[in-house]
Amino acid sequence: MKIEELNTGEKTTWCPGCTDFGILTSVKQAITNLVNADKIKRENVVGVSGVGCFDKIYDYININFFHTLHGRTLPTMFGIKLANPELKVIGFGGDGSTYAEGMAHVVHSCRYNEDTTFIVFDNQRFSLTTGQATPMSEKGFAGPSTPLGVQEKPVNPLVLTMTCGASFVSRGFALDVPGLTKLIEAAVMHKGFSFVEVLQPCISYHNTIQFLRDHIYKLENHDIGNYDEAMKKALEWGYCQDENSRIPTGIFYETNKLIYEDQWPQLKPWYNVKRNPDFRKILQEFKE
Repeated sequence: MKIEELNTGEKTTWCPGCTDFGILTSVKQAITNLVNADKIKRENVVGVSGVGCFDKIYDYININFFHTLHGRTLPTMFGIKLANPELKVIGFGGDGSTYAEGMAHVVHSCRYNEDTTFIVFDNQRFSLTTGQATPMSEKGFAGPSTPLGVQEKPVNPLVLTMTCGASFVSRGFALDVPGLTKLIEAAVMHKGFSFVEVLQPCISYHNTIQFLRDHIYKLENHDIGNYDEAMKKALEWGYCQDENSRIPTGIFYETNKLIYEDQWPQLKPWYNVKRNPDFRKILQEFKE
């Protein structure tokens, strides 16, 4: 398969130069690579997105897609996976919708260790609605909804997801397409809940491109199976623009443990049953 086969022909409406394009390219390349390596089937890939700038990705990738409510990407992913465990479910969220409206869903998806992949576009702003603060915004940020400045400490998604039980935790950079592509491939192939945070500078409301380029480094010689070491690395950066910041990227933690779907052997594979329903007859019964 060629990557171009995942194009939809829809006009992209992200801001010119938006770093979301890097994530889009990485996702499409990862799917293409996995399909060509016979690791997944294109027809079994299902995307899920909600509301935000990130959400537009559902218009730009030619796969099965479900567009859900603001902050509700994760429970929708879970429902799709339970309905048909053979599907590869990839969800997309923004830091606003994920850690504000959707925070409870993050906790429980990690606890359940459902076999899905969740990719979060993290620009530390509600950019679609002109740059309000999110739970990821740095302390001191003054914006439309916080004119006196944010006083709270930003959420650390890596610490949160590891603490709650995610079995694959990683961080990538939207402008490192080759590196992000590899992360997404690894996340999709991991059996369990895979969390991928993508640092995605918003060029309109939070342009941190140069800051991130200056402070990001890739994890090397890191034992991804060592929980304590992974936690130390996750705590290295506090999501503020300190001049001494060190921001690691890569796979922080990966472990193998029982997934939610395998805890219920009594569930029958009903989704494999071939059906040929007569929808006209069914509709007629409702009309009567």
